[in-house]
Amino acid sequence: MSSVPFKFGSFDYVCQHAALVVCPLLGSELGTMPTCYARSVQLGGVLIFQPATCFVHIAALLMTSIMLFHVQAKYTAVGRKEICHFFYIYMFVELLAIFLDSAIIPTAHAVYPWFAAIYAGALGALYFSLVYNSFIGYQLGFEDGTPMSLWILRLSCLIVWGVCFFISIATFKQFASFSYAKPTGLFITYLLWPGICAVVFFVSQLILVIRTLDDRWVIGDLLFGAAFYVIGVVLLAAFSVRICDAVSHYIDGVFFFTLCMLLSVMIGVYKSYDSITKEDLEFSVGSKQAVWEVKDPLLPVPEYIEDDSQSAYRGAGGSLVGG
Repeated sequence: MSSVPFKFGSFDYVCQHAALVVCPLLGSELGTMPTCYARSVQLGGVLIFQPATCFVHIAALLMTSIMLFHVQAKYTAVGRKEICHFFYIYMFVELLAIFLDSAIIPTAHAVYPWFAAIYAGALGALYFSLVYNSFIGYQLGFEDGTPMSLWILRLSCLIVWGVCFFISIATFKQFASFSYAKPTGLFITYLLWPGICAVVFFVSQLILVIRTLDDRWVIGDLLFGAAFYVIGVVLLAAFSVRICDAVSHYIDGVFFFTLCMLLSVMIGVYKSYDSITKEDLEFSVGSKQAVWEVKDPLLPVPEYIEDDSQSAYRGAGGSLVGG
């Protein structure tokens, strides 16, 4: 298959280099097949595609659960509930990806376009939640963690999900002037929108750290997160076929892209948030009691000299019972 040049609004180049979730539904009635893709395995009569990538998705679910546990333990941290909302959507996206990447839901099944559209909508909502969390530290008109802040986030994510879902399913089913032969709208919501949101998050967090914090180590977390994101995109779009051929079709660029996205979330989002937010020990609640050590007492401690040679009772000798 001859490689086609990259063109705005077209998935031909991307789908020839990477087995994305939407590729079997674009280009033609048969979809667009990648030039090289990872081998499938058969488990219990079920053919599983991208087995290595599925392990990464499962690892992402476990790691996100751990990150959620640590974030929820920071009871007084700024934006705690909002960042948890991001991790919940990320877990939902990874859960859907297990069924779609592995073809547990077959691509030829009638429900596959609907699940792929739900996945595309959740992906758009995930990146909007990321952008929303990037502006929490600026305190733009409302406090974090309040019902107003949370409902604005929830309704906005629902609207973004609805728009991305409609564009996706309309492209797959070819109605409302959308077509899988020219998926320009899906190109914007599925490929362009995540890149824009990632750039906005990185720039806004970088400005926040430089202007408001004395600790500059957070910049390193942001740079590492951005580096993993860029590396994942480059490996997926440019080197997926070469990787697949080099390792005899055992893995491809989708595996490294999914792994890099997990590392980007762990370092660029969670680690930077953990470094930025500080606990207020006066109001924090935890399962362990704090151990306080008094270095310099405020009042002098009188010195008592104990004399057991005489009892305090009528001058008698010291009692063996009472000391």
